[in-house]
Amino acid sequence: MTIIETRKPTAAEDEISAALRKRYGAHIPELASGADDILGHLLAHRSIRSYRPDPVPPHTVETLVAAAQSAASSSNLQTWSVVAVEDQGRKQRLSEFAGGQKHIREAPLFLVWLADLSRAERLAKREGRPDDGIHFLETLFVAIIDAALAAQNAVVVLEALGLGSVYIGAIRNRPQAVAEELGLPPNVLAVFGLCVGYADQAAGEDVKPRLRQSMVLHRERYAPTDEIHGIAAYDETLRDFQTSQGVAPVGWRETVLNRLGSAKALNGRDRLTEALRALGFGLK
Repeated sequence: MTIIETRKPTAAEDEISAALRKRYGAHIPELASGADDILGHLLAHRSIRSYRPDPVPPHTVETLVAAAQSAASSSNLQTWSVVAVEDQGRKQRLSEFAGGQKHIREAPLFLVWLADLSRAERLAKREGRPDDGIHFLETLFVAIIDAALAAQNAVVVLEALGLGSVYIGAIRNRPQAVAEELGLPPNVLAVFGLCVGYADQAAGEDVKPRLRQSMVLHRERYAPTDEIHGIAAYDETLRDFQTSQGVAPVGWRETVLNRLGSAKALNGRDRLTEALRALGFGLK
């Protein structure tokens, strides 16, 4: 008789299984092996909106920027910059520009990530060279994508340092006011903010469920399938999560429909094209 020994899962595998259940519920995808450490780290990501007052460790900003600068950059143009804000008065004003979000004030560090075309513009001017390409929408897209890639690298590392964070898209509510507060030159846009600090564990913020993979993964050609059932199932899952977090259980459908149902819901960002032109962007 052949005895087959079953291998017990390692602690890392158990952690990944638990994290996958939080992300996907019953719809856990099959995963390749060999990336347990980094995958477990990424799956554990959660947004942190409640912070302890402790300052971040020395040289945290430099560490995060080293990670950010290691992200891909289109054509190595490096069309992004970041402003590190620790001054309480400035955080207070930026909070007001972003709808009064308290976590901007409470986090010890607030990073404002910039789409920065001004560095290339100054270079062209010093060299007496044309800069026509700077003034096209494509180049602004490049700068925004560069900033996003850089910031996400920083988030991965700050979480490895035991810190937490949350992105602040509302920094675009009043882009001209933000530009004035931070002394931004023309052709620079504050794309989003990032609160950084130690999580207040008493708040109990947990990993948020996502849509099942079949909703976002397409093979060869775009082909939405089972969308009605998938959204209904996710809506129920998200409402349960919201209830567990002590927030109104509005679900996903209502969030999407309310957020995109009117220009008013954009909280000033419906005028972003005008603001971009005022900030010097050509948008050809």
